[in-house]
Amino acid sequence: MTISPIRRWLILSHGFNMDGRAASLTITDKIPHLREAGIEPIVLSAVTGVRDSHFIHEQLLPWGPAGFRFDLRHLLALKWGRGWRYRVVTGLTSLFLAPFIILERLVIGLQSQWSWTPAALYRGWKMIRQYQPELIYSTGGAYSAHWAGYWLKKLTKVRWIAEVHDPMVFPGTTPATRNLRFWARLEGMICTEADMTWWFTEQALASALKRHPQLGKRGFAILPGAEPPQVKATYQKGSRLRLGHFGSLSEVRTLRPFVEAFARFAQSCPEQAGDMEIHCYGGSIDGAGREAIQRLGIQKYFFEHGRLERDPLSGLSGRERIQQEMHRMDGLLLIHGHTADCAEYIPSKFYDYLWADRPVIGLVHLNPQLMDLIEKHGGYAIEVDQSGALEALLGCLQRDWAEDRMPRSTLPPLGTRQAVDTILQRMNETWGTA
Repeated sequence: MTISPIRRWLILSHGFNMDGRAASLTITDKIPHLREAGIEPIVLSAVTGVRDSHFIHEQLLPWGPAGFRFDLRHLLALKWGRGWRYRVVTGLTSLFLAPFIILERLVIGLQSQWSWTPAALYRGWKMIRQYQPELIYSTGGAYSAHWAGYWLKKLTKVRWIAEVHDPMVFPGTTPATRNLRFWARLEGMICTEADMTWWFTEQALASALKRHPQLGKRGFAILPGAEPPQVKATYQKGSRLRLGHFGSLSEVRTLRPFVEAFARFAQSCPEQAGDMEIHCYGGSIDGAGREAIQRLGIQKYFFEHGRLERDPLSGLSGRERIQQEMHRMDGLLLIHGHTADCAEYIPSKFYDYLWADRPVIGLVHLNPQLMDLIEKHGGYAIEVDQSGALEALLGCLQRDWAEDRMPRSTLPPLGTRQAVDTILQRMNETWGTA
């Protein structure tokens, strides 16, 4: 009887097992499918998430003062909460590290997470010698994982595959800071040295290929998908059309264009607008969006629920409660943003929305691939900069809801399994190892 050798992958993921974080879910949701395919993960991560006990998972503090302070805050918050003990210890730590952080910024000039790289490099080298993984898999998110992957390949000659979540060079710009220039150089390292690399949009891949034609066929694009929800709720039409936005908002992904268009719609079609409510979950409404709501006097239409935490009565986690609320909405609002990198980026929340089986209302910027995906999956998509288009869409939404003809997708949701299958298939075609 022949015993198959254990297949191990060394996975470098700075933000592994951080509850609700897209950079974490992108890799943690793949783990069950990788294990099902006979691959045992060996994970190196920062201390900012929860250590997994189902496989080898080591958590590392960064070696630089700014990164150490940042990660220590997360670690202590996980252990103690944010009470007086947390505030005293983190305050004293910040005071002690302040001069070293200033020196680090002057000399290094990179984001604080850079110093996780030497920690991952040192421990990763020892783990490669101990466990003999067949490849190194860096994923991020945080660029320190890719930097560590680059150096581990250089030192050990083990195959390296890289999963790039976000654009490393912003379209139409020249990197102006030391940190942005380093991102651009690191993209070149990935495109030159990684044995296989993938991005999450076709445009991100095309841009990387244009800057680094040496990438060739080693680069490809996949849709990361999302796992099916652990819990569901039954949709029931209510007396009002309820639109839900789930996830974070910021000055670059602001609710303001939607708010201003809704105010114009409410002025021109007050009866239709009176049928509508907008519910925001997962964080605070951004400053520009909040200011617009107050300035335009439409507070009665907007309901802010914030981040949902674990419910001690039902036992449901924050993520499970969010999944239930998604299923209860009449439509799911997707705010894409208004910056140039939107052309190379699809919000991860879109894939969660597809599992809720409710129509997606997407305000999209410069991304034909996202527009096409929303429309193919039975949603409504407009370019956010098109004057008057959103008011017309709101009217269409209200009529479809009132007449019980809200669209439903005829396509299956995009799951994580299809992403893992694509990766393994590409590996098999290239190396015959999957």
